[in-house]
Amino acid sequence: MKTLEFDHKIIGLQPTLKLYTRRFTANKEESEDLLQDTILKALSNKDKFTQNTNFKAWLYTIMKNTFINKYRKEAKAKTHLDNTKDFYYLNVADPHTFASPGAGMEYGEVLDMMSNLKDIYLTPFKMYFNGYKYHEISEEMNIPLGTVKTRIFYARQYLKNRLKTA
Repeated sequence: MKTLEFDHKIIGLQPTLKLYTRRFTANKEESEDLLQDTILKALSNKDKFTQNTNFKAWLYTIMKNTFINKYRKEAKAKTHLDNTKDFYYLNVADPHTFASPGAGMEYGEVLDMMSNLKDIYLTPFKMYFNGYKYHEISEEMNIPLGTVKTRIFYARQYLKNRLKTA
């Protein structure tokens, strides 16, 4: 397949590929990034495309693998080694302050407020705060997804009320 023909096929499939990105992400920017990465990889690897095979399936495979590799890379970047008793990355004091200009409250003060929460609320809240998804918390703690959401909601409500009075 000649370069021009290859490029025209990719351009023709771009709307279809864009729709396919929605299977992986609902975020518009991430969707556009995935499409762009897929097209870039396809163009740089056009010599690996086998003639008389399904071109669209080849592009879909590139897209799927690109998404999976990016997801794994991001998950690996969020992985923390933890030597605490329960193997949760929750007990680490963070010296940062909150970034909002009007808030003079230190991160440590909020952590002190959080220490009054019961562990059943505190653990899922801290995991969520540290970037875990609801389903990951549910699997890690071996509790239903709805229970995770409820506990995080109650922890937020408790902290909101405490911050109002502080």
